Amino acid sequence: MLRPARKALKIPRHHALRAPSGGDAAPVYSTSAPGRKILYTLLKSEVGPFPEPVFPRGIDLAVEDRKARRRLYPVTAIYAVHLLVVLALAVRAGHAVRALGFAAVGAATWTFMEYFSHRYILHVAFPRGKGPVRRLLHHLFDASHADHHARPWDGNHINGHLDTLFVAVVLVPLSFLGPADSTAVAVAALFACYVGEEWAHHAMHFWSFRWPYFQYVRARHLYHHSRHGVGTAFGITSDFWDKVFGTRIPAPQRQRLVPLRAVPVARA
Repeated sequence: MLRPARKALKIPRHHALRAPSGGDAAPVYSTSAPGRKILYTLLKSEVGPFPEPVFPRGIDLAVEDRKARRRLYPVTAIYAVHLLVVLALAVRAGHAVRALGFAAVGAATWTFMEYFSHRYILHVAFPRGKGPVRRLLHHLFDASHADHHARPWDGNHINGHLDTLFVAVVLVPLSFLGPADSTAVAVAALFACYVGEEWAHHAMHFWSFRWPYFQYVRARHLYHHSRHGVGTAFGITSDFWDKVFGTRIPAPQRQRLVPLRAVPVARA
């Protein structure tokens, strides 16, 4: 879900609506030539951290579903192989139980990272400012996630594609400075859980399953995408940290979320 701003074009004033004080503005997508559409990557400092979604006619959810899956396959393979390799090394060294324990630590750590990054990175504007730190934050994070909220059906903006690799190339080598059956496994499990969360997020937008828990978290997430859900439901796979930090959807609204029948999906 991270989309570095280095790949983005800043939206000219005549191509985008300014967000009002509440931060709600519908993005505008322009066409420079007949049949050729230019998609501008939205900056949160321009349109606000919760842009209003647009749903043009003719959306083919099956096509968007396939597009999003193709973008997610590479990191799924990379992080799955990484986890399997470090687990195999730990088992070969006779430390299977210890490795599984640290894998659980990595998974638990990811649940917090999922909440923290969604709330404090993906839904915070990073305007361009003076100083290297503000410029770096703007460069890395100001273009992240606004497109997804503006076009929640768009397969190009459902997942982060390769955007987490710049974190992995730093954390993974550092993890091997500790024991291979502890820190390396924990970090590998953390990235594997990131992939799991991205697939869960994908399913919430394109698929539907009868499992009660899936129906609940899917309803929560789609509520988060609505104007009523601004500032709530930052957890994707659970609402544990929303409970801890006071961003859980209020009880009266939660009771009305499930069953959610009227939202179209690409796969039944």
